[in-house]
Amino acid sequence: MQNTAEPGPDAPIDVTPLLDDPHAASAALRASGPVHRITGPDGHPAWLVTRYDDVRDALADPRLSLDKRHAAPGGYRGFSLPPALDANLLNMDPPEHTRVRRLVVKAFTTGRMDTLREPVRRIADELLDAMEARGGPADLIADYAGPLPVIVICDLLGVPQRDRHDFRAWTDALITPDPTRPELMKQAIGAMLEFFTGLIAGKRAAPGDDLLSDLIAVRDGADDTDGDRLTEDELTSLAFLILFAGYENSVHLIGNAALTLLEHPDLYDRLLRHPHELPQAVDEFLRHDGPAPLAIRRFPTEDLEIGGVRIRTGETVLLGIASANRDPARFPDPDTFDPHRDLSGHLALGHGIHRCLGAPLARMEAEIALGALISRFPGLRRGVAQGDLRRRRSLRARGLISLPVTWKSRNEQVFEA
Repeated sequence: MQNTAEPGPDAPIDVTPLLDDPHAASAALRASGPVHRITGPDGHPAWLVTRYDDVRDALADPRLSLDKRHAAPGGYRGFSLPPALDANLLNMDPPEHTRVRRLVVKAFTTGRMDTLREPVRRIADELLDAMEARGGPADLIADYAGPLPVIVICDLLGVPQRDRHDFRAWTDALITPDPTRPELMKQAIGAMLEFFTGLIAGKRAAPGDDLLSDLIAVRDGADDTDGDRLTEDELTSLAFLILFAGYENSVHLIGNAALTLLEHPDLYDRLLRHPHELPQAVDEFLRHDGPAPLAIRRFPTEDLEIGGVRIRTGETVLLGIASANRDPARFPDPDTFDPHRDLSGHLALGHGIHRCLGAPLARMEAEIALGALISRFPGLRRGVAQGDLRRRRSLRARGLISLPVTWKSRNEQVFEA
């Protein structure tokens, strides 16, 4: 793959290899140069940063803004959302980012996540009960990894059962839009805006013991202890971000990790016998094949250099999270799954002030979901040939469309033992 990092007449790099085999393509890019000119997902040019040290430094560089107002015309800008969904932490710099994050960070502390462990475990068991009752084969994404995060995040936000729409269809329309049917993305955005506007109105009329009711109280001043409030657009955008990111990242983390387990039977058996090792394994799942190939796009507020390459004010910078996490300069033998390696500093959940707000929730969900799966189905195995595995084809998300599995019945397991 040709390095076109230096400015010149050459066209940007074709991103097709990154869609087809992202880890191999990223390895080739890392080897040929630290920064490359590419065509972004929307067809506009962007800079792609591939090496660990450069990505980590850039994640914490205050000169790289998330605010799209700093974008130069003609560059990649990401989703095109209405203001009521776009006023979220993924588009904010300090001081707005500091204010909004401080108002919501208490909802995602490790302590609060610990109170959710039993409810999440119950949801996992109920989904596995239903899967087992139906018998194999099953689709581990549709039957387990997909619905579990939706139920958890809807419970956290206080979304009534009757209003739990097909969030997967909405997120699919944003993450992997159909270029032949652009109207589907517009329809999904319109449906989400209508949904969240109605949900917030309902919670205002009848508050509950849930995160969205707490955020409404912050917006309306009932909990105005520090003089800060959310705007109405910030409130709606936060609800959207929590649901969207809480679902999208968790389903891909659980699905990718389950596939890795199925490809490593020795690891599957080890975690069955030593479940206390799951937290460390989850961190390696995140590093090895995490749900986010790229960090959210950034825009320099001044001319700067990354990896010796000059990048001008307002140009789009994409930070290769997945590439950095497989940089052999930081993680030796990076393509090998090794839960006992030094995992400090992996970037799957970000770094700096924009580190993933829901990191404790994502880790906890994955740990419980995988532990429940392993203990319930010690004989779980792939139900599809290697060449038939279907993945998303996206630079925005790394995940599976489906993961067919089969297993032995409990009677067969006992007889074999």
